Amino acid sequence: MTASAEIVRTLMRQPTAALGTVMQTSPYVSLVLTALDADGAPLLLLSDLAQHSRNIAAHSRVSLLFDGTAGLDDRLTGARVTLIGTIAQIDADESARAAYVQTHPSAAVYIGFGDFHLYRVTVERAHLVAGFGRIEWLEASALTG
Repeated sequence: MTASAEIVRTLMRQPTAALGTVMQTSPYVSLVLTALDADGAPLLLLSDLAQHSRNIAAHSRVSLLFDGTAGLDDRLTGARVTLIGTIAQIDADESARAAYVQTHPSAAVYIGFGDFHLYRVTVERAHLVAGFGRIEWLEASALTG
């Protein structure tokens, strides 16, 4: 795995991200809790009541922004990555449910509620900005290994 891919994988281990969905013809962004499954794919537990869930029902294309710039004096010098891909419901995947609850123990209370669903993001590409002048696209295949 390349150094850039390692940075992306490190950023993806953060427990929060900004989720971008399509709301009719406009972008819509919200803050979500994330975890990773055994293959390193992002997992999200989303309520049917949330706007992003209604958007996903209509358009499965999403993006996730993981921001590694907290605490920096000049946040634009820090690393961040935008993942682009598709999202699908995976409620029956017990190992993914366990991985999500391990990352977010408080989710054990509501993961079984009827209006909450577990989703997996299938990453197609990643756009890494790892500081000034260090910007690159990585295909999903470069993030495994």
